[in-house]
Amino acid sequence: MNKINAWINGRWTTPALSGLLILASFTASKGYGAALAAQWLMVAAALVAGAPIVRNAVRALAVRHISIDLLVSIAAVGALIIGEYWEAAAVTFLFAIGHALESATLNKTRAALAELIAVAPDTAIVMRKGEQVEIPAASVAMGEVVLVKNGAKVPVDGEVIAGTGALDEASITGESIPVEKSKGDHVFAGTISRGGFLQVLATGIGADTTLARIIHRVEDAQDAKARTQKFMDRFSSWYTPAVVVLALLAGLISGSVVLGLTLLVVACPGALVISIPVSIVAGIGRSARDGILIKGGEFLETAAKIDVVAVDKTGTLTKGRPQLTDVVALAPGVDKNQVLAWAARAEAGSEHPLARPILEAAEQAGIAVAELPEHIEPVIGKGITARVEGKRVLIGNLALLEQFGVADTVGADRQAHQLATQGRTPMIVAVDDQVLGVIAVADEIRRDAAAMVAALHKAGVKKVVMLTGDVKPVADAVAAATGIDEVHAGLLPEDKLDIVARLQRAGHVVAMVGDGVNDAPALATADVGVAMGAAGSAVAVETADIALMGDDLLKLPEAISLARRTLSNIRQNIVIALATVGLLLTGVLMGGVTMAAGMLFHEGSVLIVIANAMRLLRRATPAHSAPLSTVARESAPSI
Repeated sequence: MNKINAWINGRWTTPALSGLLILASFTASKGYGAALAAQWLMVAAALVAGAPIVRNAVRALAVRHISIDLLVSIAAVGALIIGEYWEAAAVTFLFAIGHALESATLNKTRAALAELIAVAPDTAIVMRKGEQVEIPAASVAMGEVVLVKNGAKVPVDGEVIAGTGALDEASITGESIPVEKSKGDHVFAGTISRGGFLQVLATGIGADTTLARIIHRVEDAQDAKARTQKFMDRFSSWYTPAVVVLALLAGLISGSVVLGLTLLVVACPGALVISIPVSIVAGIGRSARDGILIKGGEFLETAAKIDVVAVDKTGTLTKGRPQLTDVVALAPGVDKNQVLAWAARAEAGSEHPLARPILEAAEQAGIAVAELPEHIEPVIGKGITARVEGKRVLIGNLALLEQFGVADTVGADRQAHQLATQGRTPMIVAVDDQVLGVIAVADEIRRDAAAMVAALHKAGVKKVVMLTGDVKPVADAVAAATGIDEVHAGLLPEDKLDIVARLQRAGHVVAMVGDGVNDAPALATADVGVAMGAAGSAVAVETADIALMGDDLLKLPEAISLARRTLSNIRQNIVIALATVGLLLTGVLMGGVTMAAGMLFHEGSVLIVIANAMRLLRRATPAHSAPLSTVARESAPSI
């Protein structure tokens, strides 16, 4: 029974019935004295295929919209009235077939969304009262422990509390290589275990998972309209009534009702109306498969015009985890371990981000940091001062030494400057009135940073600009290693915003890439704000114009290239649609195109437009593939 209902309500039912009636009419016309029966069968075919078209036209008129269905309805009814039964049946039958094909192919362009929904897990195994219980995934409670076995889907967002395993995160980040997971790592709902056994503490369930947010965002994005599409909608609202007037005038002037009705059919803007949304849906669907979330058609269209990309340094071009690179002992009788020990003891009570690499290096060197300093005070723009074992410890720049009257008799400032020119962040260490030496930390440049910059240039971006709060020597070193075109260093958040605004005033379309709160003003001001590594951030998924779900820099040029392909595809579709209408109108006015032939060519143009848009669903060869192979073999420098 369900199959029968599904067939009755299916997209192909109406054209199938209409087609059978047309065949029956042709068959009956061959019989002696059956001309009347053949005519009634042809009328029945027109009514079967035309009823849904008329119904849609009436619904559109109810909301004051003159639709394409109205043009076809007027033409079909007119043809029936003047006795052109075959024309009426052919027009409605072909339009019904076109509508069914359009529906089927549009559904295919939304395949990425269907795939995302398909990866959503149905069941989960949780630990309750010491036993393994299988429950629906939607029934998992926050804070419950979920078991993920080999081959199973992860049912929740959570943190691994025990076990090891490899997860396929392609549905979230677009990365095809399984990622190793162990205690403390985060996992996402919808990812698939490819080996191992994990115990996961649920921190996100149901609609609060990253997968659910992605599905919601893709749904909204595929329905959001680009500026070009909004213009085309306004154009269609004037074009369609104009066609009705043109057909009426042509019929009155020529005295041919058939000419007027044929003009109604061939001037239908079906391909024109669908030319933009089908490309946008396909483009956003392709990007979602690749771990790139684009907020909507407007941002897809804007991304295609990006000619300047502004990037933050820390956490974007670099890994955001500084490491201690140098310990230089300068005072007589003092070794490196002593310099590091005093620095670590002083930094033990500091909240500064550079304290962590110093403490980690001390731990690796076997230096005990047993107690917190007796007192610690940051000196803005200079460093910190601390009291350790009754001694005053200074860690910072030359200005800090001068403030406390400590003379640099061992050339510490010269050594610090030398380290800074190498892209490292130096800190002078002094105890009481003696300078002991200099330590330096550096952040490691991401292995794919240089490949990203090269790929952005290849994708058509004219200039890549670095905006950073770090000192200029460090920023210059990163720029030299990655190929950045322009550097702005020592910036506050409002300075980044001002530079983005200045680039926009110069006529550039600017994308800002960042991963921190300090980038928020610039991200909001830029034409397109891009969030890196958004899979673990609900805010980034919901607010970024483009969210790169994984931590892969090369997704950025990939997103821009896809946007450019989509915009080019839209333009191709518009040309196809307008050229078809122009040729058909010319053919009708010259007397060479009938109503049925016009509808056949019209539906053909719709299918060509859809097929052209569906090319976007194929994964293009990344522009960065060649340089990446070279970069991947090299170790990334520390900066």
